[in-house]
Amino acid sequence: MQRLRSHRRIAQVCLALGVIAGCPASAFGQAATRAQVEARLPALEALAQQAIDAGDVPGLAIAVVYGDETLFLKGFGRREVGKPDLVGPDTVFQVASLSKPVTSTVVAALVSEGVVGWDSRVADLDPGFRLHEPYPASQVTVRDFLNHRSGLPGSAGDDLEGIGYGRDDILRRLRLVPPSSSFRAGYAYSNFGFTEGAVAAAGPTNKPWDVVAREKLFGPLGMTSTSTRHEDFLTRIDRAALHVRRDGVWTAGIRRDPDAQAPAGGVSSNVRDLARWMQLQIGNGLFEGTQRIAGAALAQTHVPLTARGTNPVTGGASFYGLGWNIEYGRHGLVWGHAGAFSVGAQTLVSIHPDAKLGIVLLTNAFPSGVPEGLADSFADLVFDGRIRKDWLKDWGETYTSMFGPSASANRAVYGRPPANASASLPLSAYTGRYANAYVGNAEVAQIDGRLTLTVGPGGARTYPLRHFDRDLFLCFPEAEAPDNPSAIRFAVGSDGKATAVTLDALNANGFGTLDRSSE
Repeated sequence: MQRLRSHRRIAQVCLALGVIAGCPASAFGQAATRAQVEARLPALEALAQQAIDAGDVPGLAIAVVYGDETLFLKGFGRREVGKPDLVGPDTVFQVASLSKPVTSTVVAALVSEGVVGWDSRVADLDPGFRLHEPYPASQVTVRDFLNHRSGLPGSAGDDLEGIGYGRDDILRRLRLVPPSSSFRAGYAYSNFGFTEGAVAAAGPTNKPWDVVAREKLFGPLGMTSTSTRHEDFLTRIDRAALHVRRDGVWTAGIRRDPDAQAPAGGVSSNVRDLARWMQLQIGNGLFEGTQRIAGAALAQTHVPLTARGTNPVTGGASFYGLGWNIEYGRHGLVWGHAGAFSVGAQTLVSIHPDAKLGIVLLTNAFPSGVPEGLADSFADLVFDGRIRKDWLKDWGETYTSMFGPSASANRAVYGRPPANASASLPLSAYTGRYANAYVGNAEVAQIDGRLTLTVGPGGARTYPLRHFDRDLFLCFPEAEAPDNPSAIRFAVGSDGKATAVTLDALNANGFGTLDRSSE
């Protein structure tokens, strides 16, 4: 159950906020000269260094692209607090959901080659996959999944990843999850829906996703430090650690293995490689004089398909395309996407297509307002010659209010037992095995006079339980917030033994109740 509550909130909120997005080039965009951009790079560098000096993040890397040139590549701060290694332009970061526009570029390459179409049905590409309802299951397309409009609830599968399930098991269980909206009628940001769309698109190649990504994008563009495999990230000597705040201090030590959702959140890269990828986007598939991806195929990723409302920080009208956020903002049209791991990463790409200007920012901490704040500040400098407001402050306050230490409602409810708390039944009343089709098996055991809960494939996760009141216990499943409680509720039968257990952290889609299974 590690990361579940914060992970869901990031999926639902972070991309709605941490986005500077855009749309295909049009009369609404602003232009910029190379000289304009170059003139503002010293100010960007100074702002980045100020953010490091202020402790806003431990480490940061930035690339700025203009047309087919990379004008700025630099790292700031440290790869890990307390260690001397500095961040440079070749430092590899986990980019989290910035993986999505990278993935849609890979799929665009497959579309360009005629391997698959944006409107190819997943039922034809991956016949074993099912959604809950027959009609969507038969009609859902690659485009639907990469646009988050399949009807699949946004959090579906995230909870299973948190307790150790791999991609195949998670995708197979999605058929159990009822839709959160009618097919193609609602937007729900879904990591595992997106993953299924990409994996299905790669199906006709008969190659694993990581191989397809390498052959279709990373290799041709010379992105030699980019991968979708966590194993590859761990082999990089020059890599950034993840950081979260503990008692106001940035602390490293938590690892995040996103292999299960690699197309949605598993890319690791550096700003040097991502600058090459931004050049491909700005060139509409043209890179170093060669048309690597057909312009018509790549352009489809930047078309606004689903309205997402108004960005509450910038005020821009926001839409979603295929792995890209599309925003009509104060400087015209921008394509972008943010990424975040609640265990310590925050990233952003922002491309102004009419100006042929792109910026990517990678940080090794969460939460902060640094990527969005710097990108907004730089855009103001380039297009207006001055920064309109303190974007770093506004974005920082927004993220802190939503994800900071005071943001947990659970702490308020379960911070201390009620004054009239009842004692539990004998602990043996709760011990035993429980199961349902979605979560699988769980076991409650008594060890040294305390209960533990074990869940996940092969007992992948074990959590000590703390008594709260009668048949209600607490566990603390979030590694990045070890003081954030989650409720475990037992239903007790007439014989005085628990008949079922409900795990709040796994109950977002109604699958948190597990019935006692036969001993």
